[in-house]
Amino acid sequence: MRKNRKMIILLGILLGVFFAINTPLVWKWMYPIKYENEVLQASTQYQVNPHLVLAIIRAESDFSTDKISKKGAVGLMQVMPNTAHWVVNQANLKPITEEELFHAQTNIEIGTWYLAFLLNMFGGDQVKAIAAYNAGPGKVSEWIERKLWDGTIQSIEDIPFGETRNYVQRVVYFQERYQKVYNTRLQ
Repeated sequence: MRKNRKMIILLGILLGVFFAINTPLVWKWMYPIKYENEVLQASTQYQVNPHLVLAIIRAESDFSTDKISKKGAVGLMQVMPNTAHWVVNQANLKPITEEELFHAQTNIEIGTWYLAFLLNMFGGDQVKAIAAYNAGPGKVSEWIERKLWDGTIQSIEDIPFGETRNYVQRVVYFQERYQKVYNTRLQ
């Protein structure tokens, strides 16, 4: 009898913890949105899903504006300075300094424009565009052309670069989370 009572209490506690964790407040704490206005402005302007932009920011920098990668990518969306200058020229944006890449609005605008460019290049295919955001569009095109990866979400495990494979998995997961947690808020 005493053992059954302890099991029932333990089960009740576990259920209570589960339901407490599975609340919108907890999910929003686990998947925060920072720079919401900047994300919404850029995603609207360049017609990119805001949840995808948030997922890339989360995977790239975890919302840290001052992050610099080992390869030299900077800011929230980890934009390479050469890519940023190319985007500025292609999009006819105001010229920027490398220091401005650390500003949230500038970094998000350039990163989102580049993401829109990749989405267009790959016919709207988000999985290919995400892979290209990490590895570069030339590598992704080469993998597909050489039949190393067919570009589908089902075959992410076939991506030849482990870093890109893990990156695509994380971004897809984060996008699903952001979409579920903020479905109506970011429309």
